Amino acid sequence: MENLIKKLNGGSAEDRLNALKELVKMEKEKPVRRDNDANNHIHTIYSFSPYSPTKAAYMAYKAGLTSAGIMDHDSLSGVEEFKKACKILGLGSTCGVEVRCKFDRGFGKINHPDQPNCIYMAAHGIPAQNAKAFNEYLAPFRKKRNERDAKMCKLITGKFGKFGVELDFEKDVLPLSESALGGSVTERHLLYALAVKLENKFGRTQELINFLQSDLNLKVNDKIKAYLLDKENPHFLYDLLGVLKADTAFFYIDADEEMPVAEDFVKKAIEFGAIPAYAYLGDVGDSVTGDKKAQKFEDDFLPELIKEIKAIGFKAVAYMPTRNTPAQLERISGMCKENGLFEISGEDVNSPRQKFACAALAKPEFAHLIDATWALIGHEAISTEKGVEYGMFSERSVKETPDLYERIKKYSVIGHETVK
Repeated sequence: MENLIKKLNGGSAEDRLNALKELVKMEKEKPVRRDNDANNHIHTIYSFSPYSPTKAAYMAYKAGLTSAGIMDHDSLSGVEEFKKACKILGLGSTCGVEVRCKFDRGFGKINHPDQPNCIYMAAHGIPAQNAKAFNEYLAPFRKKRNERDAKMCKLITGKFGKFGVELDFEKDVLPLSESALGGSVTERHLLYALAVKLENKFGRTQELINFLQSDLNLKVNDKIKAYLLDKENPHFLYDLLGVLKADTAFFYIDADEEMPVAEDFVKKAIEFGAIPAYAYLGDVGDSVTGDKKAQKFEDDFLPELIKEIKAIGFKAVAYMPTRNTPAQLERISGMCKENGLFEISGEDVNSPRQKFACAALAKPEFAHLIDATWALIGHEAISTEKGVEYGMFSERSVKETPDLYERIKKYSVIGHETVK
């Protein structure tokens, strides 16, 4: 059985799915169901993650989730495999893509830690028949992103070369990605490749800790030190990446040609039958999750921002209950209700120490996010079966059921039917 679990992350998509089928036959006990839980924001190897689409679906299943959502950066190449894996496991599923878009309204930094006048956004609930065409639309942006990645590798080498560490995009970074199969290459790939180089040079030693603290002036707390010195730590490279991620300013180049204009992307998403959603980040004070430094994002101008995104056709706001304070969550939810925006939840999973389950969603105040997840599943299912004109925000559907919350109930029923 252990060998089959390993196979979920290796070989081709077909190999992984075949391993999953065998694993399901062998496993006698099913995980305890978490009916009041959902995650619509799971990354896979097609952007940056330790999980193939099959393994991601399996991890969600083992965590007790009854549904799961794939969300890769600039790529839909893992969607078909993910959908098949979820079907094998009896999970409801949603498919989406996360992109950065140009959005210059004078706000400055919005929800991107490194770059002003752009936003992270998602297209959720993409009908199966349109995933391939949508992915082809994204291909030129992935290509441009690779060009910028290569330039950033040179900047990393410029800083680390004096320590005998060089980073080559073609040799060191691309092989870590699924770029050849339509995956994207992110800044995290660069940092992971750098982590590999540093492990090769220093090993899991105090010398590495000294280098990080003295030569790079990076903070390494006692917990992380223990991880980095543990010879058996299976997550070492991800832990080291987390330390390196604290300083990206020296190599980060502002994205440009790899980003569509927000208005254009929203129109394209709607054309493909998806639901365009703004990804709320929120100011960080004392980080709820302990992995973010104090920073200001969109909270000071949130009402104005909501007005702007709604004006260009956004239908939803996505947020993560474990990432924000109760006050922030109450505020963003209230603004969504005031503005008729669909609320979508999802915990950004892209490293092995992150949990697929979100305990916060079991709280009564988040029950609407569970209904929304099943409505999203219903939207995707009926848009796949009958066409995008039957989607939750289509002209036809809005006319038939004008009230958003009545529509959510209606599509939630459709969603639940997909796993019966």
